[in-house]
Amino acid sequence: MARMPLPASFFGIVLGFSGLGQAWRVAVPLWGMPPWIAESLLLLATLIWLVLLLNYVIQALRKPLLVRNEFQHPVQGSTPALLAVATLLIALAALPYSRPLAYVLTMTGICWHLLFSLWHTGILWQGGRDALDTVPTLYLPTVAGNFTSAAALGALGHADWGWLFLGAGVFSWLALESLVIQRLWHTTGMPAQQRPLLGIQFAPPVVCAMAWQILSPGSTDHWLLMLWGYGLFQLLLGIRLRSWLAAQPFSPSYWAYTFGVSAATVVGLKLALAGIGAAQILAIPIFVGANFFIGNLTVRTVYLLFRRRLLSHSA
Repeated sequence: MARMPLPASFFGIVLGFSGLGQAWRVAVPLWGMPPWIAESLLLLATLIWLVLLLNYVIQALRKPLLVRNEFQHPVQGSTPALLAVATLLIALAALPYSRPLAYVLTMTGICWHLLFSLWHTGILWQGGRDALDTVPTLYLPTVAGNFTSAAALGALGHADWGWLFLGAGVFSWLALESLVIQRLWHTTGMPAQQRPLLGIQFAPPVVCAMAWQILSPGSTDHWLLMLWGYGLFQLLLGIRLRSWLAAQPFSPSYWAYTFGVSAATVVGLKLALAGIGAAQILAIPIFVGANFFIGNLTVRTVYLLFRRRLLSHSA
């Protein structure tokens, strides 16, 4: 029986569960929620990350050409950055239990982030790309990687280093967003199979705000509210376009939406905890919506994997 290839994009599942787990951690002091829910979600995220990482490494050793082709793909070639992003989020989950382990995970994640993003960006700078390949996966190496590096360093008490990474992420995001929007506006349209990738488009402002809150705990700076507001507007736009975005049959690529959804939830809960009135009003529906959305994706993903297993056994 042939083993199905494991794409790096599957690490997006880790982003969804770890982000939701962080939201539940904030809900503990905010609303008195039971801590075990947050820690269970983060444990699940850690187990998924570990299984995916081991399988991806084994795949790279046994089928290096398969992995090499993914790295060189004009659209999927950005997704190996998720290995670093997922590892850095697991470092945040592990920090309350083991600071040394969180340090190791952070340094490992940052090393992979820098090596991969510099390699990938160096290829982009040499030109020769088709404008139709300008999709939100381009945010993953230089935007998502830098923002999560900043968050992990801030959590470990190295805010000065973290602000350096946040700056790199912010200006990379601003440079890339205009290219992605231009591609959406001025081409023939995005194919249905690529539309779930637009879930990544919603993430940068709220992931930036989430990292900022870790670098400056308790901050209620107006820039945070502005970033959160832009992220919420993007999420509302996603709801408005839900039929168009969901034209492709369900696949794990839909987890691309979860990093933005969970980050927006974390930011809102932290602002509510800091006493921001708008956040105290919006936090509850956003929190409920995020749990429903990620829960729905979980059920559909488990069903999809179960169905594929049945089909592979019957083949």
